[in-house]
Amino acid sequence: MDVLTQYAWIAWLVLILVFATIEVFTLEMTFLMLALGSVAGLLSGLFGIPWWAQFVVAAVVAIGLILTLRPSLLRALQRGADPARSNVDALIGVDGSVVRTVGPAGGQVRLQNGEVWTARLSPITEQVDVAVGERVLVTGIDGATAVVVPLERSTPQ
Repeated sequence: MDVLTQYAWIAWLVLILVFATIEVFTLEMTFLMLALGSVAGLLSGLFGIPWWAQFVVAAVVAIGLILTLRPSLLRALQRGADPARSNVDALIGVDGSVVRTVGPAGGQVRLQNGEVWTARLSPITEQVDVAVGERVLVTGIDGATAVVVPLERSTPQ
């Protein structure tokens, strides 16, 4: 056991490098907290604490950092994020008009952004044909197919 205590610093260095490397690829701050806990374990080992106590120190520090520091770091990281939706997410909620009758077998719609998409009716709506020129709303994207529901026509009263 003396050998384990004597060379524990090597294990701590390896853990720090592994956790830091994983953190670079994930950016979820969990592995950063584990790396900092490993630093605490390494420092406690330099003061001559037994290997099992080093492990306890590392675990307590890592859990404490995950519960206290990680949430504020995640908020700061997400604060600068672009709030605009992109790709498929940007198409949800977009309206368009039918260019080829949309029925249970499918059809085509021209979306508000000018793109023409293959479309099918959403399973939550009545499965009746939607004629050319009628307005539809995109409720989802399934592969290369827009899932749409017909917009209600507002009649003047």
